[in-house]
Amino acid sequence: MPSSALTSCHVLASWVGGWGGLSQCGGRQSDGSPPSRMLRNWATLPPCWGLNSRSGDPEKSPQSDPDPWEVQQRHKRSWVWNQFFVLEEYTGNEPLYVGKLHSDVDKGDGKVKYVLTGEGATTIFTIDENTGDIHATKRLDREAQAYYTLQAQAVDRITNLPVEPKSEFVVKVQDINDNEPKFVDGPYLAGVPEMSPLGTMVVQVEATDADDPTYGNSARVVYSIVHGQPYFSVEPKTGIIRTALANMDRESRDQYVLVIQAKDMVGQMGGLSGTTTVTVTLTDVNDNPPRFTHDSYQYTVLESLPLQSVVARIKAADIDIGSNAEIDYRIMDGDGPGMFNITTDEDTQEGVIFLQKTLDFETINSFALKIEATNRNIDSNFLSLGPFSDTTSVKVTVEDVNEPPIFSSPLSQMVVSEDAKMGTSIGRVSAHDPDSLNSAIRYSIDRNTDLERFFNVDALSGVISTAKPLDREANSVHNLTIFAIESRKFPCSMSFAVVKVLDVNDNAPLFAMDYETLLCENAMAGQMIQTISAVDKDEPPNGHRFYYALAEPVATNLNFTLRDNKDNTASILTKRGGFRRREQPVYRLPVLIVDSGSPALSSTNTLSVRVCECDSDGVALSCGAVAYTATGLSTGALLAILGCIITLLVMVLLIVTMRRRKKEPLILEEERDVRENIVRYDDEGGGEEDTEAFDMVTLRNLNVIRDPNVRRDVTPDTPTFFHYPSASRPAYKNLPDNRLKEKRCDFKGLWFVYLPVWIFKSPPW
Repeated sequence: MPSSALTSCHVLASWVGGWGGLSQCGGRQSDGSPPSRMLRNWATLPPCWGLNSRSGDPEKSPQSDPDPWEVQQRHKRSWVWNQFFVLEEYTGNEPLYVGKLHSDVDKGDGKVKYVLTGEGATTIFTIDENTGDIHATKRLDREAQAYYTLQAQAVDRITNLPVEPKSEFVVKVQDINDNEPKFVDGPYLAGVPEMSPLGTMVVQVEATDADDPTYGNSARVVYSIVHGQPYFSVEPKTGIIRTALANMDRESRDQYVLVIQAKDMVGQMGGLSGTTTVTVTLTDVNDNPPRFTHDSYQYTVLESLPLQSVVARIKAADIDIGSNAEIDYRIMDGDGPGMFNITTDEDTQEGVIFLQKTLDFETINSFALKIEATNRNIDSNFLSLGPFSDTTSVKVTVEDVNEPPIFSSPLSQMVVSEDAKMGTSIGRVSAHDPDSLNSAIRYSIDRNTDLERFFNVDALSGVISTAKPLDREANSVHNLTIFAIESRKFPCSMSFAVVKVLDVNDNAPLFAMDYETLLCENAMAGQMIQTISAVDKDEPPNGHRFYYALAEPVATNLNFTLRDNKDNTASILTKRGGFRRREQPVYRLPVLIVDSGSPALSSTNTLSVRVCECDSDGVALSCGAVAYTATGLSTGALLAILGCIITLLVMVLLIVTMRRRKKEPLILEEERDVRENIVRYDDEGGGEEDTEAFDMVTLRNLNVIRDPNVRRDVTPDTPTFFHYPSASRPAYKNLPDNRLKEKRCDFKGLWFVYLPVWIFKSPPW
């Protein structure tokens, strides 16, 4: 840039709503001549301090800017612009003039061309490359974008080389009141307790305005209530909704719908507004006591009513809701203490009276109760509206029923010895009729509890006696159910009798297990070879005590001895050594076991001792009997004898086979007999109905029997092909099934009746 370039700026500004005067701010040439160029902006009034040739901050205040002369001298530029302003929502037909760019380098000879780049360049903003005039070609929306940052550059029109460095400027979109307030959180739902005092806060609403809050009153909102008076009010500045009436009753009206308006321009004429709805629900408080609908109630029940059964349901009405309507019931006073109880049904809030003790018409036939209902949750703020309880009376009348007999005891325990004879009395059950003292009672045993009929009961006296011999070892306790019934009526009752069978010593002791005793040939004298124990099915009161001994005739045997260990076990010991399997492979010792019963019982049990060949550690290697080879026969002779036997067996088998083939006929000359034999031997229980289930003639057509001269055991030289039946031919193979279905017979057991018939006949196709 030439050193004599002018550094000046001229601004022709406009005032909002009309034209203002001309303001100048600029410098002079080095020789003191006035500035030579002017920048025009017909949109708004920019500050003079921003009109410099540097690329400044569009938001910087004039007070913070340095002296324009210092700025121009520091950057040494000739641009005379910094920022422009343009109104949003311009609706004119012509492009909106934004401002003019000019450089002192431009002498007006057309050699300088202005170029615009940046946000919205060529799409929203255009520049006249000759004059530097900037226009907005589209309608702008400040709420969408508040300002645009652009770059300007002056270039030589011929060489297209820049004559000025690229500099940045800002086009600010100036706000107008084109947005109404909006409730972003609406519509609102709120609640306030009923009976609230005047001025109770309900909810706060808030509206936002997208217009510029720093410019004018376009975004300054005030609130008012359009619908909902005189019940509620709203604070104009804060939007807080409060109650305008005290003690509003939910039971009279529980919901209110308010319409709240927010208006900008501080509510002045011409401002824009928006509305929302606020649904206010009065929440319940416990301000109503429970009340019974009747002063008294009457109910009738049968005396046979089971325990814990419901006698009656009563309800106290409470117009409150939720936990404020929860009620507790109690019996304040009444006949028969503890006879009844009352609880609250949580689902219906009813008082449920149920039976605690057994009713007896003959003892007392009516009851009078006093019931109280009380609110479970009482609000201390509303105690003055109480009392929160109510009482009523309930009369329960008992009706007589034909009751079954009553046993004197529901459970009887009896004992009997297992050796008791048939007909032995073991106890007695007794019952009476509560309705009549003279009614006859009959007794019986539930045979499902006495399947083997070990006991009987006398129908009139109730005496229980044995009916057959008992065995404690088979069943030591019998649980009997005894029925008692009135002879003239059906109701019956039952009792239980537990019969314990007492033990007697009727079982002899036995070995506890099957012992396998092994004895090594190299065993020494006095060596223990087995420890034995015993079991006894009896159960003596003081436990078992067994005694052991070797029975005769081996008690004096020189081979073994028995030692009673005095702990219900005994040990078998050898009396000598040198046992040999070849001499005697097995020894059988009779062991006598005696119990301690009264009378004492005994049994003789045999203990087998097998002699074995053992190694040096006493481990048995072989315990079988030693086989002896016959003298005079060598191994070759034995093999020859075995070969002869096998040869004879083969010859016998061949002869039998040939004879069976010779006896086989070429063809069955009378197959009817064969079929009859098959039916006779394969019949499985149907009798004559099975043989009549199908027609034997249908199963076989005698006209298609092959030539009887044909042998069945000769394979034909030419292959025979099996032909499947065509669709036009009858399905003969289904005839037996169809005939059986006609007779409704069971296929099981009859299949083999006709199956062999098809084996002996050729197919009918």
